[in-house]
Amino acid sequence: MRVSCLLAVAGAAVLSACLDPEVLLSESESAPAEVSHPERRGLGLLPLEVSAQAEAAKTYVVDARRSLVVTDEVILARFTFAEVMDRLVEQANLAKLTPLRLYQEWWDTQRRSPGLGLGGLHCDEQPLADGTPGLNGFAYACPRAEGNQALEDPFASPDTSLAAYVPIAIVNRFDLAASDGSDCGEYRLIFARRSGMTQDTSRNLISFESVLPNPQPKKGLKGCQDVALFWANLSKEADPLERADDLHDFYFKGLTGFPPALHIDNLGNGVNRPTGQVRTNQFMQALWTLREFRVRKACVGKTCQLRFEPAPVNGSPAGVLFSSKMGHALQEDFAQQLTSQVGRLSTNDVFGFTFVTAERFRGGQSRSSGTDDLYTYQLGKGESPLRTRLQDALNTAGSALTPTHLAARVQALSCAGCHQFSTGVNMGGGVTWPRKSSAFEFVHVSERIHEIGPHGRRYALSEALEGVFLPRRKLVLEAYLNGAPGFTDAPEWDTH
Repeated sequence: MRVSCLLAVAGAAVLSACLDPEVLLSESESAPAEVSHPERRGLGLLPLEVSAQAEAAKTYVVDARRSLVVTDEVILARFTFAEVMDRLVEQANLAKLTPLRLYQEWWDTQRRSPGLGLGGLHCDEQPLADGTPGLNGFAYACPRAEGNQALEDPFASPDTSLAAYVPIAIVNRFDLAASDGSDCGEYRLIFARRSGMTQDTSRNLISFESVLPNPQPKKGLKGCQDVALFWANLSKEADPLERADDLHDFYFKGLTGFPPALHIDNLGNGVNRPTGQVRTNQFMQALWTLREFRVRKACVGKTCQLRFEPAPVNGSPAGVLFSSKMGHALQEDFAQQLTSQVGRLSTNDVFGFTFVTAERFRGGQSRSSGTDDLYTYQLGKGESPLRTRLQDALNTAGSALTPTHLAARVQALSCAGCHQFSTGVNMGGGVTWPRKSSAFEFVHVSERIHEIGPHGRRYALSEALEGVFLPRRKLVLEAYLNGAPGFTDAPEWDTH
């Protein structure tokens, strides 16, 4: 899975050029202060220049399986889906709201109206012009089999119930911390439906992806120092139970001076700052579909509700916008945004090319099977207005890449691409997206595959995540802590 896009994109290569944190958009768009992509922003886009001498002189060296992705069952046992939902309800502070009510209303969004009549949005309530279900102006499969979870209680008999959710990964994305220090990165808890461990058509994975605010933003990146040190110090702690307690405190209590990572304001409810999301990898019916939700508390007068609101999938433009055969009212505007970012997409480094998608272009879902969201297929091989515009922009830039290469690069940054479509794809300029085996089809951490680690059984990671993306994240965290140029001025730091 995101892990996340469900789940997670994230080495050993070094960025070849310094990237400005602002992205050039069309004249009708305003550029964000940070690249608003859940996998490509902040520290992860800063250039790394690690000499052999600097490598040898490192004060901080982290173990990726202790400090970046934790899948040991002995540690995950400290986390439960019930506690996560309990905490969200507690933070909302609403009379009569229960974790079960919140959960059932969440999955009722995947059912047709009126569903269970709980008051939330249903998947057919934003119809397209032709009357078919939509979200954000694009096709939205409705209903989905996942909606049947609205009739279940995942908290009853959690150790045996097929409807229960099991923790499979804790993920540190400090590499996504804003380069100006306005936030301190993203921290994920990933759960899998137990039924999916054995049943192909009953899989569902959920990733809670919290963006942690910097309580001292005037200090810039230095204000995030304690967060980075917390994760780095996990590598030094030999006792997995101690690490489990420390991680639990980080998510549910917070470090001194920091809010708990798991908080509704960090999962979509925050305003005027970067905020996180909840993403799902839905396998309970074909086509395999990735979706996004924001946890939001909304009030009308004195009546307030906390809901998981369906949201457009960040980083995943709707496939129809690339289409040479089907029209859409936003195709021209999207073509302007895409061509304005040809230079950024042309960076020939698997960690360096980027693309930011304005929200109005984002699909309501990202499908990692079929062809709906396979951008290279939608672009086609023949002439089209978009292909011509992209080729003209490439010619102006003196690039040997093709429009198909650009579509493939945008694809890799989408949920469907990250999880499946982009595996092993040649994107031109010497860039090939990392490969993973068929055992990890559609996921990067699997609830179905175990391995034996230093502390017993743990969930396995895809070859792309473990062999390519994690080493890169490790370099970023170590560069920050060791005061690499562009990250911080190490001599001023208190290294505890």
